[in-house]
Amino acid sequence: MKTVLITGANKSIGFETARQLLQQGYYVYLGCRNLAKGEEAVSRLKADGLDHAEAIAIDVDNVESIKAAREILGHKIQALDVLINNAGIAGSFPQPPLETPVTEFKQVFETNFFGVVSVTHAFIDLLRMSPEPRIINVTSGLGSLTLHNDTNWKYYKIKPAVYIASKAALNAYTISLAYELRDTSFKVNAVDPGFTATDFNHHTGPGTVPDAAARVVKAAVLGQDGPTGQFYSDDNAPETGISPW
Repeated sequence: MKTVLITGANKSIGFETARQLLQQGYYVYLGCRNLAKGEEAVSRLKADGLDHAEAIAIDVDNVESIKAAREILGHKIQALDVLINNAGIAGSFPQPPLETPVTEFKQVFETNFFGVVSVTHAFIDLLRMSPEPRIINVTSGLGSLTLHNDTNWKYYKIKPAVYIASKAALNAYTISLAYELRDTSFKVNAVDPGFTATDFNHHTGPGTVPDAAARVVKAAVLGQDGPTGQFYSDDNAPETGISPW
């Protein structure tokens, strides 16, 4: 049975991603800052007959918490097949680039960028033990430099400087990581779940959580003939699903 760790998995897109992967036969570890909330999420899944799920305490902003989660998971499994870096924050709005304090940038980058790097570093050894490891970084179309330089820029009514910058950095890291692992069996991709109605945006997005999670799952279950180093965005590339960075 393949294993997957999802950060920020106790609610919303992370939780639904866990549900869909469980339905496909994966054993899912739900990474959550609050273990009690994680265990409650697992209970909801098990009530629906999805038994192969466990909660793991992990705060991506805290290096010691990440190390502890790695140690716990290392006692449970010998290999991790999929890592989904889903945990993220939006920061306080609005985020004008000239008025937003540096402290706000640092706070958002700590979760959206440095947290992803730290978690990836911590679990890369377990991923290397898998015959077909997958790393998925959940990003946003707002982090695409290409899209912000063409007519799609006008699509976005708000331009949150902090959030955009953090996701642009995440996209760049995804490209670099995929290139480093290009001659291995790894598939490393970024996924834009789309503008989805969640707590993240006060439920203002037009997309649904199940549809958003399905986009993440598609990258998680890629076969060996699938691409790596790509930016999946059905919103911005409806025909192929792969958008320019």
